[in-house]
Amino acid sequence: MSRKLWSIVSVLIVLALALAACAPAATPTATQPPTQEEKPTATPKVEPTATEIPSPTPTVNPFDPAAVSGDIYTAGSSTVGPLTEAIIEMFVADGFTGQVKNDIIGSGAGFERFCKTGETDISNASRKIKDSEVENCGKLNPARNPIGFLVGLDAIAVVVNPQNDWVENVTKDQLFKLFTSAEKWSDVDPSWPNEPILRYTPGTDSGTFDFFVEVAVQKTGKIEKLDEAKKLVLEAKNLNASEDDNVLVQGVEGNKYAIGYFGYAYYKGEGSKLKVLSIEGIKPSLETAENGTYLLSRPLFIYSDAGIMKSKPQVAAFIRYYLEHVNEVIEEVGYFPASKEAMENNLKLFEEAMK
Repeated sequence: MSRKLWSIVSVLIVLALALAACAPAATPTATQPPTQEEKPTATPKVEPTATEIPSPTPTVNPFDPAAVSGDIYTAGSSTVGPLTEAIIEMFVADGFTGQVKNDIIGSGAGFERFCKTGETDISNASRKIKDSEVENCGKLNPARNPIGFLVGLDAIAVVVNPQNDWVENVTKDQLFKLFTSAEKWSDVDPSWPNEPILRYTPGTDSGTFDFFVEVAVQKTGKIEKLDEAKKLVLEAKNLNASEDDNVLVQGVEGNKYAIGYFGYAYYKGEGSKLKVLSIEGIKPSLETAENGTYLLSRPLFIYSDAGIMKSKPQVAAFIRYYLEHVNEVIEEVGYFPASKEAMENNLKLFEEAMK
């Protein structure tokens, strides 16, 4: 190669190198930083919509007086009758709109209507039901099985006229004579007036009569049969008997030489118009009736039947109401409340009957 040609080539190489050196640097492509894993977008928290819970339908109390209707028929004891009447008034005031009939005819007559004819729903009684009466109940169609609910205590009051100033207390023997063999007061005690004893006693259908004769006559006189003791009482002179205790009250109030007996409520209702006697030094009271020291203290009952109570809701409601409220009025009526244990047992009997 000639020197001239070499020189040209060298110049071209130098120019090329110079041009390369002067060219702007290539802009590098931006490298994206590594993408971070995106977190999922939080879903807004949605509060659950409150579900409307319907209010429960109020439960109807099946024993609520206002929830039942129909007729109720009670009959029996003149002693328990006023107590039942007081409960009837409360039952009606609390919403019962049906009819309640309460016949005061004596415990014995009451059991006849309950067990013999099957007319009544409830039998008021101032004594326990007799075996013969239970048998009669079993002969009905449908048969009845009497359930006794103890609703209180009574103390039979032996009373005289307030003008009687010769006697305050009698012994059991004197009480026996006063209602059986003695004709004059002086026959019982020579220091007493030589005047006829005017006797006012409940009739033979009365549970009060049965109880008095059994305790004050049969047991005291040691008479074998109750019927014999009753005969002795019914043969006494100057005897005035009535199923209506108000008649007896008026009789004693009307004569200085009169004597009579009936439920404590009738004595209490008359106040100073009558004078109550103590027996063996013990007067009738809540304490002496409850502890049994008073000779003539006794239980008070209402009787019904499970079949009646189940088929007649109004009867079940009335009995339940009676058991729950009787102690609110019993002392006001003139009797004494049964023990807490006795009332709890009543409710157990009721629940068992309603199964």
